[in-house]
Amino acid sequence: MKRLLLVEDEPGLVFTLTDRLVREGYAVETSSDGESGLERAAAEAFDLILLDVMLPRINGFDVLRELRKRSVETPVIMLTARGQVVDKVVGLKLGADDYVTKPFEMMELLARIEAKLRRTPQTPHPAEGHQFGDIRIDFRRAEVTKGSAPLELSAREFQLLRYFIEHRGATLTREELLNEVWGYNAMPSTRTVDVHVAWLRQKIEPNPRHPQYILTVHGLGYKFAG
Repeated sequence: MKRLLLVEDEPGLVFTLTDRLVREGYAVETSSDGESGLERAAAEAFDLILLDVMLPRINGFDVLRELRKRSVETPVIMLTARGQVVDKVVGLKLGADDYVTKPFEMMELLARIEAKLRRTPQTPHPAEGHQFGDIRIDFRRAEVTKGSAPLELSAREFQLLRYFIEHRGATLTREELLNEVWGYNAMPSTRTVDVHVAWLRQKIEPNPRHPQYILTVHGLGYKFAG
């Protein structure tokens, strides 16, 4: 039985969707605000998330952004009354897998859910940690150790390191790092990436002057080789 999380604050819609999805053979859990939805989606295993955009406490876009930053790759279908193209583009760029505008036909939503579940490979839970050299990272606890000692990283340094690890071997441009680590609506200067990379190298590289983990790809950006 596939397990779905419905994050929606309209009681009538929650009742209608839950009833129909259960009759279709799904196990359905619900959250009525973005904050609780985020914590459940990050801590529990679901096969698919139905995520409303206009939510109390934290909106759906921010929930989705934070889930992807936490390496939660569960498929997400956005539900919203907002039909503007720009909203769809934002959702898809943040990592949504599909986008349904209210009001929608139930059969259409069911078809989209079934199609997405068919295309989603059945993989084990994502790795909760990573190790390279004498550095060990625990993603769930947001803890980093060097040897046997805790390594203090700022929140941004941790997010940057995590993004490098998730995309190890790929050349990452400064623009991509700004979009994915700082957020699509942040506007720091390009030097911000270089400065944070330099700080990170000072903490994780055996010899920061000659890095072996965070490599510079001249004219393009950086590559992680750890």
